[in-house]
Amino acid sequence: MKKDLLSISDLSREEIDQLIEQALVMKQEETLSLLSGKTLALLFEKPSLRTRVSFELAMSQLGGHAIYLSPDEVGLGAREAIPDVARVLSRYVNCIAARTFSHQTLLTLAEHSSVPVINALSDLEHPCQVLSDLLTIYEKKGRLAGLTLAFIGDGNNVANSLLFAASLTGMNFCIASPPGYEIKKEVLNQGRELAASSGSQIKLTAKPGEAVKEADIVYTDVWTSMGQEAEAEKRRLPFSGYQVNAKLLSLAKGDALFMHPLPAHHGEEISVGLLDSPQSVVLDQAENRLHLQKALLAKILLPSDSEALSK
Repeated sequence: MKKDLLSISDLSREEIDQLIEQALVMKQEETLSLLSGKTLALLFEKPSLRTRVSFELAMSQLGGHAIYLSPDEVGLGAREAIPDVARVLSRYVNCIAARTFSHQTLLTLAEHSSVPVINALSDLEHPCQVLSDLLTIYEKKGRLAGLTLAFIGDGNNVANSLLFAASLTGMNFCIASPPGYEIKKEVLNQGRELAASSGSQIKLTAKPGEAVKEADIVYTDVWTSMGQEAEAEKRRLPFSGYQVNAKLLSLAKGDALFMHPLPAHHGEEISVGLLDSPQSVVLDQAENRLHLQKALLAKILLPSDSEALSK
């Protein structure tokens, strides 16, 4: 049976732990040949820096190959029907990493593909980013369970995946969003179901200062995501009090980490210079996209990853 990763909730706590452990091992390896003869299609509707480079390098460093397919080349749902794209690519490649505007596009691809499909970003979730975030937190803190992550800003795809990740791993999650921009109710309900098993606590507030109090990690993202550019001006006023800066960060624990998935809008969701703060692990997050994705690709593409990875 093929193994898709469309949501971080597709994984168990044990699988997340295994991915982190394997990524830490792979971070010490310069080259491997685990995926020799394997090909990954990068099917992108949105531009990318970290996602494209990290996936291409991950395949290369594991001995495989990646093919980048730009929006104009494929025209998902316009030039060519999504089911047809999925069926054709399934005859050529071993895996598809799709970066789409709509999560429904991703679901349709997975439904009609006979090879695994990885969510490289959709409007609903960004699981690869957040798995890399978990790797970074574990590296810096030595654990996940019992930590508190405060997210400041829009209840967007990254926030959704962070909520699920925290709920799966026993981290506490607190989000401060302007009224009208909170995490959607159905996502929140799913997170609470997961949290019931792990013991993590979920809290929503409209006050950034309240969210970061005693937080181990302070996380933010852009106020306006790709595909929402027409709303940029409309969002500036309600989000104006949600900037993460030195003053807000000082309300968290003294050793709190500052995180951002990038790209960042300096002077908007973060103050100028915060990216270079001693508490910032933003560049570590970016680097860890590569290492976590190597572990993920090996897990998805190897017929028996536990045996192959032990060789």
